[in-house]
Amino acid sequence: MSIGRFFAMVGALVWYPPDGTYLVLQRSADKDFASGAWECITGRVDQGEGFTEAVLREVHEELGVKAHIDFIVGTAHFYRGEARPENEIVGVQFCCSIQDPQAIRISAEHAAHRWITANEASQLFTPQHWLGKAIRRAESIRALSPQELLDYYSVEGFEI
Repeated sequence: MSIGRFFAMVGALVWYPPDGTYLVLQRSADKDFASGAWECITGRVDQGEGFTEAVLREVHEELGVKAHIDFIVGTAHFYRGEARPENEIVGVQFCCSIQDPQAIRISAEHAAHRWITANEASQLFTPQHWLGKAIRRAESIRALSPQELLDYYSVEGFEI
């Protein structure tokens, strides 16, 4: 494959700590890609923007609330459509928490939303589905990470 440009993206797996649920959003029917599919917050990184700035902006744009970045879930590489350089995307998936799930106001990008537990996610998504994998990984990271490390990320952030 020839060398070309690619897009950087972010994902925000939004978690509500008091009940341990995750927000999943259904893409609007008028979206040009994957309309009707369930996802988390996703979006491109704007020129001149870092990954953490982008993920916080995307949460605010799509939900109307501020989020706190808890940790990085992982990275992604995929094509939005055909495997061509102009469709190539690399990204960072974050787990973010919010204070009040009642305060969210979903944007026109989504038709519906649901708060689900990790167990419900395993019933909603196949084992290979990217969002199911992200939720399982977030659960594992949270369970395996020392609280001191999570506190460090909370204070210091992720940008170097």
